[in-house]
Amino acid sequence: MKEDEEVSQAVAAAAGRMEGEAVVQRLVEAVEEIAAISDFRNAYKKQFCNLSRRIRLLAPMFEELRDSREPISEGAARSLARLGDALDAATGLLQFGSDGSKICLVLERDKITKRFQEVTAQLEQALDGISFDKLDISDEVREQVELVHAQFKRAKERVDIPDAELYGDLSCLYDNSSNSNVNPEILARLAAKLQLNTISDLTQESLALHEMVTATGDPERNIEKMSILLKKIKDYVQTQNPEMGTPKVKAFFSDGKQKAPIIPDDFRCPISLDLMKDPVIVATGQTYDRACIEKWLDAGNDTCPKTQQKLQNTTLTPNYVLRSLIAQWCEANGIEPPQRPAKPAKQSSACSPAERANIDSLIRKLTSPNAEDQRSAAGELRLLAKRHVDYRIFIADAGAIPLLVGLLSSTDPRIQEHAVTTLLNLSIYDENKGLIVSSSAIPGIIHVLRSGSMEARENAAATLFSLSVVDENKITIGASGAIPALVSLLGEGSQRGKKDAATALFNLCIYQGNKARAVWAGVVPILLNLVMEPTGSMVDESLAILAILSSHSECKAAIGALDAAAVLIEVIRSGSPRNKENAAAVLLHLCTGEQQQQHLAVAQEQEVMGPLIELASSGTHRGKRKAVQLLERMTRFLEQKQQQQALPPATFSDEQGVL
Repeated sequence: MKEDEEVSQAVAAAAGRMEGEAVVQRLVEAVEEIAAISDFRNAYKKQFCNLSRRIRLLAPMFEELRDSREPISEGAARSLARLGDALDAATGLLQFGSDGSKICLVLERDKITKRFQEVTAQLEQALDGISFDKLDISDEVREQVELVHAQFKRAKERVDIPDAELYGDLSCLYDNSSNSNVNPEILARLAAKLQLNTISDLTQESLALHEMVTATGDPERNIEKMSILLKKIKDYVQTQNPEMGTPKVKAFFSDGKQKAPIIPDDFRCPISLDLMKDPVIVATGQTYDRACIEKWLDAGNDTCPKTQQKLQNTTLTPNYVLRSLIAQWCEANGIEPPQRPAKPAKQSSACSPAERANIDSLIRKLTSPNAEDQRSAAGELRLLAKRHVDYRIFIADAGAIPLLVGLLSSTDPRIQEHAVTTLLNLSIYDENKGLIVSSSAIPGIIHVLRSGSMEARENAAATLFSLSVVDENKITIGASGAIPALVSLLGEGSQRGKKDAATALFNLCIYQGNKARAVWAGVVPILLNLVMEPTGSMVDESLAILAILSSHSECKAAIGALDAAAVLIEVIRSGSPRNKENAAAVLLHLCTGEQQQQHLAVAQEQEVMGPLIELASSGTHRGKRKAVQLLERMTRFLEQKQQQQALPPATFSDEQGVL
C-alpha cells in the first residue's frame, strides 16, 4: 500500500510539473504573438503601444521560468494560468487595434475605452495574485515585473480619451452622411489624422471597414453610412492629389505643354508627393519636405507619417546628400532646381550668430575632399560638443550627424576618432540619441570599435553605452554585432577601454536576448579572470555583469563549467558589500538546477556557511536575501547528505546474485 501511495504521489508530482511547464509555455507563446502585432490604428496608437510594451516587458519572467529546473507549485501554476487568460484578452484587443477599421475604432470610442479598462484591470489583478517568492526568477526580472504591475495599477485608474476633435469630426460627418456639403477643413483633418493619404491607405481602410462591420453583425445601415463617410474622404484626397492613383507622378513645366522627366520616387515627399524643396530627416530616419512635415507636426501629430512610429523628438535634420542629388538630377534633366523657402533657422539653442556661423562652416568642411579639412573640422566639433549643451543641440540641428556617421568609415585614424567622439559627446543630449541611431550610426560605431585606434575603440564603446540607455536601442545594438567587439575590448583593451566595454555590456545585457550573445562571444572566462586579477580594478564591473548573466540558462552553464563557485565564495568571504551581494546572486543561480549538487558540494568544501551567515546578518538588503536563500539550499543539501550516510549498505536478493 505504501508503495502504491508513493507511486501515486510521484505520478501527481509529475503531472503537476507538466501542468506548470504547459502554463509557462502558453505564456511565452502569448507574448511572442503579441510582439508580432504591429501597425496600430492612429486614434488609439498610444494606448495600444503602451499595452503591448508593458506585456512584452513580462517576457523575461516567462523565459526564466521556462529555463528553470525548479518545479512550479500548483498554486503558482493557477496564478500564472489566470495571467494567461488575461494575455488572451489583451491579444484580442491588440489584434482588433491592428487589423480593424480606423473609422470604426474612432466611432466606437466608448466601447474601445471600456475594453482597455477591462483588459488592464484583468492583467493587474492577475499579476497581483502571483506570489513571486515562490517563483524561481532573478531579482532584476522581479523588479521589472513589479514595475509593470505598478504601471497597470495606475493605468486601470486612468481613462485615456483619444483625440476629441477627431471623434467630433467623424461623428458629425457620420450623422450627416446624406449631406453633400462638407467643410473641406474637416476632411483635411480627417485625412491627416487617420493617415488616409494614398490609394493604398484608402483601399486598406475600405476592406478593414467591411470586414469589421460584417464580423460584428452591424446592420446594413451602418455599413452604408461608414462607406459614404469614407468615400467623402477619398474624394477630397483625390481632389487634392489628382494623380494620386497613378504609379508614377509626372511634373510639367510652367507653360503646361512640355512634360518633364518622371520624378524618382525617392525625390518625392511622402506627404505631398511633390519634388522636395528642402528635404529633412525626422527621428525615425524618414525624409520629408520641411514645409510638409512642419505642417504635420504643427497640427499636433507626434508620429512619423510613413511608418506611424512615435517620434522620439521633433528635430528636423537637413538631408544634405539628398538635396545635392535632387539638384544634380534637375540639372541633368534641364529642370530648374527647387528653391528652398527663405525662412530663418529654427532657434534651437542659445548659440550666438557668430557661433552658429562657425559651426555651419565646420559642418561644410566635413564634406571637403581634403582630409586635413575633415580632420580639423571634426576635431573642433568634438571639442564644441564636449563643452556645452547648446552646442550639442545646434550641431545636431545643423545636420552634422549624418556627415559624422559617414566619416566613421574613414581610413584616417584621427578623422575616425574625432567622428566617433563627437557622436559620443552629442549623444549626451538625450534628444540626439534618436537622431544618431536613425542615421544608421550603429554599424559605423561597431566598425570603429573593431578596427579603430585604442582611443577610438574606447570612445566607440562609450557611445554604445550612451545610446543603449534607450531600451529599444539595446535590441538594435545587440542584433548589429556589437557584443563580440565589446567582449574583445574587455579582454585586450586599456584600463579605460575595459571600463567602457564593461559598462556597455552591462547595459546591453539587461535585455534578455543579449545575454546568450555575450556568452557565445566568450565573455564569461574574461569576466572570471578579471575577478581574480591581483589588482582588483575590474572586480566591481565583472561581478555586476555576471550577476545579470547568471539568470540565463546558457550563461549559468558557462559559469558553472569554469568552476566559478570557489572564486565566488572567496568574494563572499572578503569582498566589498556590493561585490558580496553580486557573488551571492551568481552562486545562488549555480546552486539551482541540474548541477546544483556539484556546486553545493564545492560550497561545503570551501566552508561557505560562516560567510553566508555573516552576509545574512550584515549585508546589503539584496545580499541578505541571497544569503538566506543559499543557506536554505545548503541546509537541505547537508541534511540529505547526512541521511544518505546513515543508510545501511545496499543488499542484493538471490535473484540479483550474491557478491
